[in-house]
Amino acid sequence: MTRSFWAVNGLWLLLNACQPPKEQVKPAFTASALDAAVGLNWMDLFLDIDRYAPGYRPPVAARALAYIGLAAYETIAPGSATYQSVANQFTGLVIPRAEPGKTYRWEVALNEAYYVMMKGFFPHVNDAYKTKIESLYTRLSATAESEEVSRSRAYGQAVANAVLAYSRTDKAGDEAYLRNQPTDYTPPVGQGKWQPTAPDYSRALLPYWGRVRTFVTNEAEKVARPPLDYSTNFNSTLFAQSLEIYTSTKPLTKNEQWIGEFWSDDIYQLTFEPAARWLAIAQQVIRQEKVPLDKAVYTYAKLGIGLSDVGVACWNSKYIYNIERPIAYIRRAIDPTWRTRLNNPVLVLEGVTPPFPAYPSGHSCFGAVAAEVLTDVYGIAYALTDRCHEGRTEFNGAPRSFSSFYEMAQENAWSRVLLGVHYRMDCEEGLRMGYAIGRKVNNLPWKKPL
Repeated sequence: MTRSFWAVNGLWLLLNACQPPKEQVKPAFTASALDAAVGLNWMDLFLDIDRYAPGYRPPVAARALAYIGLAAYETIAPGSATYQSVANQFTGLVIPRAEPGKTYRWEVALNEAYYVMMKGFFPHVNDAYKTKIESLYTRLSATAESEEVSRSRAYGQAVANAVLAYSRTDKAGDEAYLRNQPTDYTPPVGQGKWQPTAPDYSRALLPYWGRVRTFVTNEAEKVARPPLDYSTNFNSTLFAQSLEIYTSTKPLTKNEQWIGEFWSDDIYQLTFEPAARWLAIAQQVIRQEKVPLDKAVYTYAKLGIGLSDVGVACWNSKYIYNIERPIAYIRRAIDPTWRTRLNNPVLVLEGVTPPFPAYPSGHSCFGAVAAEVLTDVYGIAYALTDRCHEGRTEFNGAPRSFSSFYEMAQENAWSRVLLGVHYRMDCEEGLRMGYAIGRKVNNLPWKKPL
């Protein structure tokens, strides 16, 4: 035998010795080459259901987005060349593993995961929406059966069931849509403390939400910085911020009214709520960028976790400080006839205020965490024309253009002052909290080591 023969065979043996045993071979990274259609379709349906699902007001919907997004992400992660599981970051969450050396249809697995999660989080919706869930699942399931398809279905179901079971161990958050306004809660009485507001005087919304489990936010981070001291003195900062609301709403310019209405996503059965508004924005970005499937579910998971955590922190702080809404302060200290600029055309109510304390602002919290997350994924100078409300007739839903997600978040926060439902301090602290929590979400080990 020649020397070249031994050289070639020695190289072959060396290369094969470096290969892992067959049973350790990971599934192929095909999720990075698939389009995002499955994710986009299910999240479109979420936005549709969000408007009409009983009890799905801001932090409840944000929590659902977190768990649904996490299940989708964990289903796809084994098939991604870029992203990895983050399940080990959450105590008590154990995700089934894909079979080594086996092939998977990741879009099939993902469809199963979404189907299980949507049924798990929306068992109480009306028959029309239950039919929509079934119809979408059937349409996206239209593929010939095979061993690979069956394996993929089983895997998606297993991951979703694991995440759903984990969600149900969070007793404060599980099925919270059934107890939005508990009758056993009585708001504290005192100077400057929140009480139900005109015109409907609704009971407090989700006063115990601060007990809900968070993903990345610790107990200290769930508490906002102290608000301004209460004072009706003309020289006080709180009086100045109340006067700012009072003067800025008498009357609004056309542009100010447009801004206020454009971000007023809190009318049940009319708009999606303010957490899901940022999902609607993400949907536009994902379509505009034509991102692959793994990047789409990565976007949804980060966004959902951020929105859920900031919702817990925001509502926790609201009921720690129990700061009254501007309508109560202004009617006491400035003008007893004043009312807000927020209307509810569904209930035919004018001058409404959301039924929970003012500080900090939920809109501002949600917008800031979303801006931090989306900027991390798509860049600091991402220009977008937001068409979320294009074509609506109940208010001015004409598209608005922005040069960054931060610009969107800041305008969203300011809109609450223009409508008269928040003080400037509510919005500034909401932005601070949202940015901080968003950065913690970004710091999770989402990407595989290079």
